[in-house]
Amino acid sequence: MTTLFHEGNRRLQDQFESRGIADRLESFARTEFSADDRAFIESMPYCFLATADAEGRPDCSFKGGLPGFVRVTGPSELAFPDYDGNGMFKSLGNVLVNPGVGLLFIAMHGRPRRLRVNGAATVSRDDPLLAETVGAQLIVRVAVRAIFPNCPRYVPSMELLEPSIYAPTPGVAPPEPAWKDFPAFKDVVHPRQPTFKG
Repeated sequence: MTTLFHEGNRRLQDQFESRGIADRLESFARTEFSADDRAFIESMPYCFLATADAEGRPDCSFKGGLPGFVRVTGPSELAFPDYDGNGMFKSLGNVLVNPGVGLLFIAMHGRPRRLRVNGAATVSRDDPLLAETVGAQLIVRVAVRAIFPNCPRYVPSMELLEPSIYAPTPGVAPPEPAWKDFPAFKDVVHPRQPTFKG
């Protein structure tokens, strides 16, 4: 075991004679955010969150908001809000039984770029950030185990047009998604109390 690799990784690296480059790439991994990492993470309006349940069954979800919704809160820590969603709590329920997470920040607009952050997550309804985060119902904090850049060569060139109308915005009550009024869900959806701040 190394910071990034286990026996399964090593077996394939040896089959494809890539252990040398893998070790070189691992040398760029770090446990503290650089100023550039922070600027990139806090400029992103989305990221992808990978989790697994107690039995190791994986799940991956898209997390989005206005740029800065994910923030670096310490040399080796980041935090992000959980906003109103579909109520399944697939990702955060996994975190409660298995704190290991992986986040992928990927810019598909402008200069392509990817950054991975792996660590251990906690979920809180009492975090001090909750009071200052528009639209948050929970705060997730990640204690970082490894931060490493990733080759962006297969990232397509796309255009970022505008933020989602559902992204919590100071002083604006977000609209309810249409699916909450569908007959299949209407009887089980509870009205949401506005959580926006002026």
